[in-house]
Order: sequence, then structure tokens, then C-alpha cells
Amino acid sequence: MIDKLFAESLSELLLLNNITPSTLAKTLGCGKGTISRYQSGQKEPSLAMLLRMADYFQCSTDYLLGLETELYTRVFKPCPTFQERLPVFCKELKITKYQIEHKAKIAQSAIYKWQNGTSEPSVDSLVK
Repeated sequence: MIDKLFAESLSELLLLNNITPSTLAKTLGCGKGTISRYQSGQKEPSLAMLLRMADYFQCSTDYLLGLETELYTRVFKPCPTFQERLPVFCKELKITKYQIEHKAKIAQSAIYKWQNGTSEPSVDSLVK
């Protein structure tokens, strides 16, 4: 579902800003095919790519993901890494990594990699 909503939001932003997929791909440092797969809903962006797109379009990641319907122009501050945010997230929500694993059905190995900074969660994992 996120892929479809994201695809619609991305297509709308490209149209509103009169930007071609090729131009966006060059700006973001990816291939035109990647942008085409995003637009068709065949591929979801990585967290890093999602943040670059939100910064480029000056919109929220929630808007890009279709979770927010109002397009507000925003200027973002640099975002801490997920590795830095994970302990803060757990403390704020009073949840353990074990609870994340079981309630969101995310593999323990994935959480371990996030904790150690060797990978970042997918957009789907963040939504869970």
C-alpha cells in the first residue's frame, strides 16, 4: 500500500514542480529507472533516498508516503542517523527492542544491524 501512495505522491510532485524523472534522478544520484520504478510502485525508496526526496521537494516524508494529505513547504534540519535515534525512540515510547521485534514482526538481526549502524530500516519497517 505504501508503494502505491508513494508512487502517486512522487508523480504529483514531479508534475507540480515541472520536473522530469531524469532530472530528479540526476539530482538525487540514482538512475532514471529507479525513479520510474518508484513511480510505478514497483520499488520503495530507502530511508536515505526518502529523506533526500523530502529535502529536494521541501515536503514531509509523511506527504511522500501518502500518510499526510496537505503539502506544506518545509526546510529540514540535518537528521540524526537511525542508529542515534533508535535508543531515543525506545525511551520515548517506553518500548524495548524485543517488543519492536515481536509486535512489528521485525527480525532480531535487522534490529541489531540498525543498532550497530550497519543498515537502516526500510520504509515498510518504519511504518510498522
